[in-house]
Amino acid sequence: MTDSLSKPPPTGLAPKRRPYGLRFISGKYTGGEFNMLPGNEIVVGRANDLQMVLVEDMVSRRHARIFWEGEQIQIEDLGSTNGTFVNGEKIKRAPLKEGDRILIGTNILKVITLDTPATPTQNNLESVAARRSGAQAQTTTRTMSGSIEEIPLPDLLQLLHTSKKNGVLVIRSEEDVGRIYFRKGQIYHCTINDLEDLLALKGLFRLLTWVKGIFDLEPPDETKFPNEIDVSVPELLMEGLRQIDEFNAIKDQLPDLRAQIAIPNLLFPALRELSPEQLDVLQLAHNYGTFGAVLNKSLAMDLDTAQILLTLLKKKYLVVNA
Repeated sequence: MTDSLSKPPPTGLAPKRRPYGLRFISGKYTGGEFNMLPGNEIVVGRANDLQMVLVEDMVSRRHARIFWEGEQIQIEDLGSTNGTFVNGEKIKRAPLKEGDRILIGTNILKVITLDTPATPTQNNLESVAARRSGAQAQTTTRTMSGSIEEIPLPDLLQLLHTSKKNGVLVIRSEEDVGRIYFRKGQIYHCTINDLEDLLALKGLFRLLTWVKGIFDLEPPDETKFPNEIDVSVPELLMEGLRQIDEFNAIKDQLPDLRAQIAIPNLLFPALRELSPEQLDVLQLAHNYGTFGAVLNKSLAMDLDTAQILLTLLKKKYLVVNA
């Protein structure tokens, strides 16, 4: 005999699909949203008879289509000139899920779950673009902008790399300004607050720790820089994130960046026991007097400098002044 309580009675209703949408998180349409209606497809391109019209040179007339296949959302490139990218990878066709980021031209779209299944129209995108255009009318021409809270910097760098972008990525936090220079998708220079003593690679690794701020991809800068970075973006990201993890593991043991550090009046340990790298950090502490200045002036990466400083503090070669 079947237990009638073992399963709920049939309702005759099919399960409802979650209302998914696309939110523009970078580009001229930032802030616009587009609903992905079940059973419908969205063809994206420059042609004015499409469901999503993106008016810019880097978008092909028929660039990509986004559609439902059963319960799965798919995206397919339609042979576009500049390609379609999902999470930094160039695709011909790929499934989409919530949180995925799509790069089409200079527009970054994020797959989101909508609270209500609203149906934004092309006019909605045009009004968003018009507002942004008016707000930026007096500023330098920009091809891409957004928030690093919406698209974390490592993801953004990967997108710019795989899409072979040229230009200067300017990141502005409340207090600082960083600049990352791209040539055909490769990073070749980086600055923070235009500090001349800060090594480009060190600056880049510091920028990877930023989680709040706005970014703009500005036109290429023809300035010639000595000692350009010559490491691939994937390698830079891998090494940078590794160093950040290791730095964070010792961060609680380090003094504040503004803390005064000095050589004690009576130095008992013998200097001959120090390595050349340790002597360099000791000299920097003597010359500049704060932990932040030592990090900036050191020719070593922040992680290496911090590890050496910790050793010097523990062995009493340096002290932190209250």
